[in-house]
Amino acid sequence: MTAQRFNLVAVVVAAVLAMPLAAQSANQNAATNGPAAAQEPAAATKRVIVVSLEDHKLALLEDGKVRKIYSVAVGKPSTPSPVGTFTIARRVMNPTYSHDGRVVPPGPNNPVGTRWMGLSIPGYGIHGTNVPSSIGKAASHGCIRMAKKDLEELYPMVEVGDTVELIGQRNEETAQVFGDGPMQVPAAQPATLTAAAAAEQPPITAPAAAQQATNSAAWPGVSTTATTATLSSLMVAGSL
Repeated sequence: MTAQRFNLVAVVVAAVLAMPLAAQSANQNAATNGPAAAQEPAAATKRVIVVSLEDHKLALLEDGKVRKIYSVAVGKPSTPSPVGTFTIARRVMNPTYSHDGRVVPPGPNNPVGTRWMGLSIPGYGIHGTNVPSSIGKAASHGCIRMAKKDLEELYPMVEVGDTVELIGQRNEETAQVFGDGPMQVPAAQPATLTAAAAAEQPPITAPAAAQQATNSAAWPGVSTTATTATLSSLMVAGSL
């Protein structure tokens, strides 16, 4: 009995002594592998919006792959959409439209619809419309118009800083994105506004209310209070 008790005590002591070593080993493994194997952070998704002005279509690309394609309205010949590479500079939900003293609150009669995505070229953006029959045509003052359902689907999928390419004539890139289509010979019409030409235009001044906006990233001509924005008459006159 004495020998058995001695053996039992020896086993207990050995187990107690082994516990700190096991804990230390576990801590070392955790430090080496990290939580959930400490995986490397995933690379940020690269988003590009491609608009083919000739096709009247907009595509959202993620990491080079087409995610969505929408039919849009683009600038008419007398007020063409700008051509070039820009970025999304501003996103506004439920904007309030103002022009020549006329104010239109958010709703079905709002000319810019329920969402505004202002581009880095002042005065132009991607937005909705209160004339849905214009979608698929060259009918705007230079902005890119979208149907309400399409606009509200696209809006949460993009962010400020995403690239926007506005392409004037079909090329290999648009053929890959939108599919092959008949190459059109451009008719005689006013030249499409390029990014360089647009940059030479006089700067657009926001109304006094917009100048008082506290948001340092405020888009020129847009004053944000909560989730609304007021588009100045100067900006609206050259877009929509």
